[in-house]
Amino acid sequence: MPLWSLITPLAAAALLALSVVLPQAIAPGAVSAIALVGAVIAAVHHAELIAHRVGEPFGTLVLALAVTVIEVALIVSMMLAGGPDKATLPRDTIFSTLMIICNGVVGLCLVVGSLRHHEQVFRSEGANAGLAALIAMATLTLVLPTFTTSSPGPTYTTPQLGFAATMSLVLWSLFVFVQTKRHRDYFLPLDPASDADAHATPPSSRAAWASGALLLLALMSVVGLAKVLSPGIEAALAAAGAPKPVLGIAIAMLVLLPETVAAVRAARNNRLQTSLNLAYGSALASIGLTIPAVAAASVWLGLPLVLGAEAKDLVLLVLTVVVSSITLASGRTHVLQGAVHLVIFAAFLFLALVP
Repeated sequence: MPLWSLITPLAAAALLALSVVLPQAIAPGAVSAIALVGAVIAAVHHAELIAHRVGEPFGTLVLALAVTVIEVALIVSMMLAGGPDKATLPRDTIFSTLMIICNGVVGLCLVVGSLRHHEQVFRSEGANAGLAALIAMATLTLVLPTFTTSSPGPTYTTPQLGFAATMSLVLWSLFVFVQTKRHRDYFLPLDPASDADAHATPPSSRAAWASGALLLLALMSVVGLAKVLSPGIEAALAAAGAPKPVLGIAIAMLVLLPETVAAVRAARNNRLQTSLNLAYGSALASIGLTIPAVAAASVWLGLPLVLGAEAKDLVLLVLTVVVSSITLASGRTHVLQGAVHLVIFAAFLFLALVP
């Protein structure tokens, strides 16, 4: 194990602990940002070591699940701290995550991979199955609350919320079962021989367990440092006159950095299947785990929860679904498809700043 991959997560965690125990001694924003980037790089390194040990698609599931669990904890803690003012936080975070992953991450992977390899292939069976589950989950959680009539505004009643949360968790669990057991071959590379990393010697069990612990520590540091940096980001956005939802986008982008770096590196190394597994698996986990958690917190603690997306966001969501369906239809990708996704992502960012 390289020395830097051991020192970096420990240093980032130490800086985070210092900022929690001694808020008055908090490090400057630049130091925290450097520590966050270092933790991201270390997290990707350890995630790739674990992935090489356990194989696909378990490797991508490890990183996606770890990031999502910590992200859920962050959202719930912010809901508890913010009270009614954070009623739209889960909705904004989930929608931002979908736009970032389905357009930003996927588009960047397609462009980077296509520029180096011209055309890349993947198994459309697995990608389309994940997209179908994602469409159903996004509709249940972000679209239907806008049109239901049992409660005022874009909200669910308690039974409706319980149903949506349960179905989201069921769909995510079924997707993981299909991905890892029933149809695992749908999520494996079409040409394993083209993956040079697959022929390297796997790390030992001891090294894999050590990487697992360091991965968790690095991811906790990423999310924690993102929260530490959020007041400074919020102040800068307020000074610039940016709308309130932009803060959620900025935090989501910071939290998703490890998955983004891992997915782009995989695409650059002609492992687009791994990139798509990671991207859509993360999007599914974001809804399948976040919604049940925030629903439980909302019901048990009496916190208001607004899930229905606004009209502008619904249009962007429909556009993303249509374009993603076309992208995944043939099992082959090129640079134009990636560019289209990046344009949609740019429109999402621009309209967040200029609604």
